[in-house]
Amino acid sequence: MTVGKKRTVKRTDEKLCVAILWHQHQPFYRTSLDEEPEGSYLLPWVRLHAVRDYYPMAALLEEFPNVHLTINLVPSLLAQLEDYVERGATDLWMELSLTPASDLIPLEKEFIIGRFFDADWENEIRIHPRYAELLEKRLAGVPFTDGDITDLKMWFNLAWFPPEARRDPVELPDGDRVSVGEFFRKGKGFDDDEIAAVIGDHVKLMKNVVPIHKRLAARGQLEISVTPFYHPILPILADSNLATIDAAGSTLPPRFHWPEDAKAQIERAVEFYTNRFGAPPAGMWPSEGSVGEHMVDLVVDAGLRWMATDRGVLEKSGEHGYETEDPEVLLRPYLAGKPGRQVSVFFRHTRLSDDIGFSMQGYADYDRAAEEYVGWIRDGFARRVEHPSERVISIILDGENCWGSYRNGGRAFLRGLYRRLEDDPELVTTTFSEFIDGNVDRGIKPHPVEEQHEVHPLFCASWIDEMGSPHGNDLNIWIGSPEENRAWELLGEARRHLADAGATAESHPDAFESLYIAEGSDWFWWLGDDFVLPVGGDWMFDWLFRERVKDIYRYLGDTPPDVLDEPIIRQQVVWTEEEQPREMQPGHVLRIVTDRPGTVRWSTDRCKTFRERRLEPAGDVMALLAGYAVRLGPFDEKTWGVEFTFHREGEPEQIGTHTVLVRKKPASANGAEDDAS
Repeated sequence: MTVGKKRTVKRTDEKLCVAILWHQHQPFYRTSLDEEPEGSYLLPWVRLHAVRDYYPMAALLEEFPNVHLTINLVPSLLAQLEDYVERGATDLWMELSLTPASDLIPLEKEFIIGRFFDADWENEIRIHPRYAELLEKRLAGVPFTDGDITDLKMWFNLAWFPPEARRDPVELPDGDRVSVGEFFRKGKGFDDDEIAAVIGDHVKLMKNVVPIHKRLAARGQLEISVTPFYHPILPILADSNLATIDAAGSTLPPRFHWPEDAKAQIERAVEFYTNRFGAPPAGMWPSEGSVGEHMVDLVVDAGLRWMATDRGVLEKSGEHGYETEDPEVLLRPYLAGKPGRQVSVFFRHTRLSDDIGFSMQGYADYDRAAEEYVGWIRDGFARRVEHPSERVISIILDGENCWGSYRNGGRAFLRGLYRRLEDDPELVTTTFSEFIDGNVDRGIKPHPVEEQHEVHPLFCASWIDEMGSPHGNDLNIWIGSPEENRAWELLGEARRHLADAGATAESHPDAFESLYIAEGSDWFWWLGDDFVLPVGGDWMFDWLFRERVKDIYRYLGDTPPDVLDEPIIRQQVVWTEEEQPREMQPGHVLRIVTDRPGTVRWSTDRCKTFRERRLEPAGDVMALLAGYAVRLGPFDEKTWGVEFTFHREGEPEQIGTHTVLVRKKPASANGAEDDAS
């Protein structure tokens, strides 16, 4: 890692403050507000991440009492956990797991064989001999017996337990315990009662997510922050016309301008948090670190003292921008807003944050990785500022998805990191509120708002600089492409319908609840070409979004427009090494999926000219790798076809060219187009 130009400073006994924030979030997977919670969740990731991440990530801190940090809990995540533990909610995957293999219909068995390997193959499947055996059996196309399916169901649910639970019983804050070591030792030949016992332990861990956080917060070791309730992109809700988009060809949709919705999402989050934790939160990680000058008042109105975003936002803020390569500039909070109505803003160090999420898992020795990481902080920042105790380096990232790509859940790295942060004489960990207020017992001086520099205007962007766009953070991930803009258009029409009907959150609470859910960022994340889901995964997010928009009309007593029955995501033809289609229809997208990274060179004019695109990691909301993919098109009927070839680093140039022709459907005898594919 490059830490910038060296600067010689006078050494003191001051310590640089290190503020870590783990962000915990899942989309809202419940299929309907009307249904009973049992069977109402489409996807299992709230449950499984609670087992692997939400409880254990907090509990691990008890081993390191001098490490203070912040965990951001999104209210819609906690609401889903409550559905499971208080109202008996289940998800499709849980229901299939609890159904005896002999009672499953062929389609259900096919689903299990296809989707119950949705985990990191190297770090969460192949480390378990029976799970690895079943994976190889699927890859070889060997039929599964009912015994195989039973073991597969067990391992899909068992593999998510953290390393500490695989060996010894785990004592929980409510006095219960989780004990699954016997199942790891048994390995195979499971029965339905054992699967039910494992899922019962899932529920025990979910039940203790809030208690373990409350216990750590009561000790002063943990600060819990929030995000707007359903994880919306606040600057877009407040005024989509102010969204920063800079990717080639991107345009803004019809204006979405509902600041009252942004206000409601923040206020409901604060109220929800207060009811669960007994006091209001002090700080907020806005969804995806998305901020802008026009949403600062909403944060101040909610009584929040601080929020955080990315270094790239500071770089573009103010009249002339900020030199964020200078640690004296970056490593401090700033005041955003108007005098008397201001909030402290912390700017995360992009590279240090992203290294944990995307790079450190590649180390062969995680303890050495942790040593190098802390060395980067000490040498690159603590020793480059004149008064370290006046500065804070913010490390903020997703606290759940990356750990599947680490061996053994990343425990060796986390323990090595926490131990070194505890012991380093030049560093001290802190929460964001602790940095503002000070903590004399830990040698942290106060940094009141009166001493903080103002930043105005606050640039409108998120933590992401979309790949392929000009340099600078933006909001391109959620707005600007045809698919994303179509979703905003549909949502805007439903929102205006609500307003025209004179409905309010008090008169039609379910309609507004559906609106707030549909405003969540995750639906827009998976639209467009920015990210690629496993084959079949994208329709789920498309469908869930359109169902929430339909519910806005339904709860008003109106019929949803027929256009909401039409998928937003364009129809696609999927090309893989195993299945290589030869034709596609005009208007369709060609999706190319392979098992290795690299680029695709492609041509639509019989190889006279070529364009090139990088194969992006294909994974779902858990950030699990399911291959590498790219979406090309759509192509109109004037396109002869698409010819493409792969280029991979370190390998000879591929000579063979693959071709997919663009052909209109043949007409049937009565003149209509044939529906057969």
